[in-house]
Amino acid sequence: MVNNYLSGWNLELSFCDLPDTFYALVEPNIVSSPQLVIVNDALASSLGLDVEQLKTSETIDVFAGNKKLEGIEPIAQAYAGHQFGNFTMLGDGRAMLLGEQITPQGNRMDIQLKGSGRTPFSRGGDGRAALGPMLREYLISEAMHGLSIPTTRSLAVTVTGEPVLRETALTGAVLTRVASSHLRVGTFQYAAARQEVEDLRALADYAINRHYPSIAKKDNPYLSLLEEVIARQASLVAKWQLVGFIHGVMNTDNMTISGETIDYGPCAFMDTYEPTTVFSSIDVQGRYSYRNQPGIAEWNLTRLAETLLPLLHDDQEKAVELAENKLSEFAKLYVTNWMGGMRAKLGLFNEEEQDEILVKDLLALMQEHQADYTNTFRSLTLGRLEKMFEESGFVEWKERWTARLQRQSNNEQAVQQLMKKHNPSVIPRNHRVEEALQAAEEGDMKPFLKLLHVLEHPYAYTAEQEDYTVPSDNGNSYQTYCGT
Repeated sequence: MVNNYLSGWNLELSFCDLPDTFYALVEPNIVSSPQLVIVNDALASSLGLDVEQLKTSETIDVFAGNKKLEGIEPIAQAYAGHQFGNFTMLGDGRAMLLGEQITPQGNRMDIQLKGSGRTPFSRGGDGRAALGPMLREYLISEAMHGLSIPTTRSLAVTVTGEPVLRETALTGAVLTRVASSHLRVGTFQYAAARQEVEDLRALADYAINRHYPSIAKKDNPYLSLLEEVIARQASLVAKWQLVGFIHGVMNTDNMTISGETIDYGPCAFMDTYEPTTVFSSIDVQGRYSYRNQPGIAEWNLTRLAETLLPLLHDDQEKAVELAENKLSEFAKLYVTNWMGGMRAKLGLFNEEEQDEILVKDLLALMQEHQADYTNTFRSLTLGRLEKMFEESGFVEWKERWTARLQRQSNNEQAVQQLMKKHNPSVIPRNHRVEEALQAAEEGDMKPFLKLLHVLEHPYAYTAEQEDYTVPSDNGNSYQTYCGT
């Protein structure tokens, strides 16, 4: 353990208790002149870190990957993954785990560098990252946190003083990422592919101890692990759908065991409501479109279940039956979470049988009229009837909605308060994100910091947020790219 009470570091590396096939020791990849671009003061404080100490040259060297924290040997984690449906053995090709910070509350949080250089899993890549994509992950992950969606978070971005070569020379940078862990469905696929059952068991026991300790004493803790991950992911993806978030690359190595959103490369938020929306430039088949996200989550969870079969039961057929029974619960859990969220977005405190029809009819109208997803619910929350609401189909829908509201005992103020808690006033609009990133890459961080501030409290409905509610003129034609 590293205990540096001056700066607040209180690090362990329990992942190294696993068999060494799950990781590789890595040495720092030295860069020439690192400088801190941004540090997350609030997150640092919650981790028990001294914010001012994080801005010293000694810590900046740690954030840049130049220096190890004394007493801890950083590692790159091994994992596998189905990438667009194709299975590949993978690993942290440009990331290193510095350690696990034990917070003042006793929580264990991974501290990982992304873009810190080559590792044994780099497969020919340079292991580096550029400033724009690292700031993008910082911004979107913090926006997701503001939206109360489970997510990895960003502690700092540091420029390296060295270019990275892509299509052009870009400013090199390293992101310091914080996560409950970096255990993925792909980590279990890696273990299963090696066909070492005891290694798989050790990994499952570690995941249970770290994320679901209450199930450790159950009769079949590995079945309970599958059940818990299914529940977490059903809740997570429902939250994505409720705010119009499109992950863009839902490979199995990008699905965490903890239920946190991870990796923000080709992700974006939908403007115009269109279920087929895809932002990723390489997702030409629409595998990871908005409407497909729940189904892909279930597909990924099926891959997790396959890895656990040797632990679920000695009899293969019985193991499959147990797994299938748990997987069959996903769709119901997802719909329950999604409908609960949709009821709240419409100010509904109780349940009625026709609520799902009411919701789906609204979405159909939004799709027909190419309505902005976020602003439609924002307008309903504020009672501002825009042009779409003059259309006869919507007038009829609004009458049904009004009648539905009147069948519950809650007054108008309570209804609006509920809606404000579940309908964000602002999201990271794609054109605003690009404006902020372009300015930052040119040396002006003010637009980035202003946008970050606006997104900290997306349900606040402040006057300051008004300018950030305007959709892009390009609608959903925006494109994002992998390899960030």
